[in-house]
Amino acid sequence: MFSDELKAFRRLGFRHFLLQILNFASVIASGLMLWKGLGLILNTESPIVVVLSGSMEPAFYRGDLLFLTNPPGQRYHTGDITVYRIPGAEIPIVHRVLETRDVFIPFDNSTGNRLKLPPGEHQLMLTKGDNNHVDDIDLYQGLEWLDRRHIIGKVRGFLPYIGYVTIAMNDFPQLKYALLGGLGLLAVIQRE
Repeated sequence: MFSDELKAFRRLGFRHFLLQILNFASVIASGLMLWKGLGLILNTESPIVVVLSGSMEPAFYRGDLLFLTNPPGQRYHTGDITVYRIPGAEIPIVHRVLETRDVFIPFDNSTGNRLKLPPGEHQLMLTKGDNNHVDDIDLYQGLEWLDRRHIIGKVRGFLPYIGYVTIAMNDFPQLKYALLGGLGLLAVIQRE
């Protein structure tokens, strides 16, 4: 079945093999640069996430691919769908903003007014999944509110069910290694 490919591979030699590995590495590096570039442009550590649970049904279902942005200084409003991560938790959570509060700093001047911080930068949020009966305070691991630094981004768009590939690769690690191995093999034995 692969006898012709093996003969062609032997004929091309070691130098061709190294060139193909270099081409494969450049494809992987280009993908990583694109990911990091999108993250910089959209101001988020993860511009694309996959919904892993049914807590946001019917808005989003398990396996939906979400596109995020996190513009600095922009306020989050009640009803916005956010993705956040609590320190110590490795999986980000996709939930809707239930309530927001602005942070004020006591400021003692002649008027006795409080100083409001710049809009959006110091905002507290309470979230809840659309399919959950209670808010997320139990998920916050001792925090009463989410701070802006916990937010990864605001959902701007989605593709339904595309993320099931990621879910399958996380549920079955052998599939991930088989897929990567197959792609690597194809890159090495390709003649162009």
